[in-house]
Amino acid sequence: MPPVLDVLLVTLPFFALVLCGYVATRRGMLPQAAIPGLNAYVLYFALPCMLWRFGATTPTIDYLSAGVAGVYLFCASVIVAFTIVITRSERIGWNDAAFGALVAAFPNTGYMGVPLLVALLGNAAAAPAIVTILLDLVCTSSLCIALSQLGGADEHGAANAARNALKGVVVNPLPWAIMLGVATWTSGIALPKPIVQTAGLLADSASPAALFTIGAVLARSQTTSATRTPWTEFVPAAIVKLVVHPLLVLAIGTSAIGAGVPLDRQALVVLVLVAALPSASNVAMLAERFGADNGRIARIILVSTAAAFLTFSAAVALLAPARPAAGA
Repeated sequence: MPPVLDVLLVTLPFFALVLCGYVATRRGMLPQAAIPGLNAYVLYFALPCMLWRFGATTPTIDYLSAGVAGVYLFCASVIVAFTIVITRSERIGWNDAAFGALVAAFPNTGYMGVPLLVALLGNAAAAPAIVTILLDLVCTSSLCIALSQLGGADEHGAANAARNALKGVVVNPLPWAIMLGVATWTSGIALPKPIVQTAGLLADSASPAALFTIGAVLARSQTTSATRTPWTEFVPAAIVKLVVHPLLVLAIGTSAIGAGVPLDRQALVVLVLVAALPSASNVAMLAERFGADNGRIARIILVSTAAAFLTFSAAVALLAPARPAAGA
């Protein structure tokens, strides 16, 4: 078990970058008009290159197994259902409840999880984490968007919403970057050195730019939210994200291994730590597009991100094996 202080020393810079983005936006040093451009740089340039590089240099395809996908998707579905049951009320309809469930089940794996887990566990952690990105983008998001339309007047609303969600996946560069990386790995094709170096420079910028952008997006959501949300409507969802989700993945994954399901224990550790990550910041933009209470969603993301510095670090200290010191 790695010492808690050692874990905090690794995680602190990542969360400090989020804080830098938050403070820069709240103090006006970063104009809010610049945030969409910053987010576009991360989403369309830096992060795809980072995911492609990991996919091209690690055996990601080995983790596209029934064990990894089955355990992760089952737990995500349970979290979605559980969150809707405990949050839906007269004030929170299907639309708001479904996006609250999405933010409780969708970790910030792309912007934060992959670089953080690689720093903590090494490059081997990238492959199963990248698989969860694909599963969340394609399956978890589509499920929650379909559920968000159940309260609408149009009986075909859920199906149309699911189709729109899948269209969103098609135009999202992240799944394509992952699949291109996997194709590069499996084919063994050696790309020209200038292309690899250019992609590498963009990939190196992904982690700091993405973390800074998370803070900026959270700060913007605080300044643009016009309504006050009672803490009872957002804190429970944050607790589900940071506590219930990883514990469920740990319990189901351990039971699956005991039942003979092909799931590597190191992969299970990565899945649990992915589940322990704070909520994905892009869910706020998705909720706004579908007319959900964006202020509530933003508060769930903010609380989970702030609290995750301690809860995620604790999960790492309990689960992750100590890495040998350099030269040992």
